[in-house]
Amino acid sequence: MRVRVSINRRAEIADPEGATVRRALHDLGFDEVGAVRMNRVIHLEVTGDDPGQVTSRVDEMCRRLLANPVLEDFEIEVLE
Repeated sequence: MRVRVSINRRAEIADPEGATVRRALHDLGFDEVGAVRMNRVIHLEVTGDDPGQVTSRVDEMCRRLLANPVLEDFEIEVLE
């Protein structure tokens, strides 16, 4: 099954990478850009026929490796 995991830094956590991109955009003349948040999307191919079981396994992957539960939230979407 194809799975998409969206990992987003929590709103209350500073995003230094986003701040750097914002400064660079301003330096290039894109002054209309306000805030920038850098997040990640991970695409996985996971073996299994049961979407619930696949979601459960990917949730475990996120909690153990893919996301930092202290700084980030994640959303799992089974695509097929």
